[in-house]
Amino acid sequence: MVFIEILKAILIGIVQGITEWLPVSSTGHMIIVNDLVPLKVSSEFWELFEVVIQLGSILAIIVLFFDKLNPWSKNKTPELKKKTWSLWLKVVIATIPTAIIGVPIDLLFDYLVGDSQLARILTICVALIVYGIAFILIERLNKNKSKKCEDVYEIDYKTAIGIGCFQSLSVIPGTSRSGSTILGASVLGVSRSAAAEFSFFLAIPVMLGASLLKGAKAILIDHISMTSTEVIVLIVGTLTAFAVSLVAVKFLMSFVKNHSFEVFGWYRIAIGAILIVYALIKY
Repeated sequence: MVFIEILKAILIGIVQGITEWLPVSSTGHMIIVNDLVPLKVSSEFWELFEVVIQLGSILAIIVLFFDKLNPWSKNKTPELKKKTWSLWLKVVIATIPTAIIGVPIDLLFDYLVGDSQLARILTICVALIVYGIAFILIERLNKNKSKKCEDVYEIDYKTAIGIGCFQSLSVIPGTSRSGSTILGASVLGVSRSAAAEFSFFLAIPVMLGASLLKGAKAILIDHISMTSTEVIVLIVGTLTAFAVSLVAVKFLMSFVKNHSFEVFGWYRIAIGAILIVYALIKY
């Protein structure tokens, strides 16, 4: 029994590690996986697991980009260290719109959708398809346009805030946090590689904060108790998400050097259509 749950945790970790960084919506994929191979855990633990497993993904970003994000690196010139501090400030500033715009949108969404699982899944489907179409259109419109920001250090504060505004839309299930930020950066004239990197960096304060707060709340306030199986599942899922994220991020950074995001647009449309059929059959 424990072995089966571990295999499920590995599968969920793989899905999380891939879909968290590719602009395809981890929420939509997690719904399918959890419905097909649900973990035999309490609902309280599952809510904790969904958030904490993201720690693995975030740690992968910190490991991969540690030197670029480290302002104290001995390998950097004083000028580059200054740029690194500036980059961190832009990341912090870009998270502000999520609190100002994203929280009200999230509350409004919960009010309108309520407890209807069908409405929630259909919202995810619509978001997948709409963003998919947007990716295709924007990539085609930008095909022959020069980019104002070829490197992540070139992103100015105004552009960072703009990307942050797009990130606030990611509170709507199905839009994808990476999808929202990458799409926003593309609209604002940022190159694909710089858009992807800035999206990764933006995830650090947002996802790390959410994971730590959720974990602290579960332990200190809710006093959630975990079985030995649940502890193993949490560790295995997080480690799997970390390992797979390393591969997924490297793949995306390599992919965007010679390819557009259009393929992800078509994929989003396809998975959105599949989810609609799935939801209508099940609910």
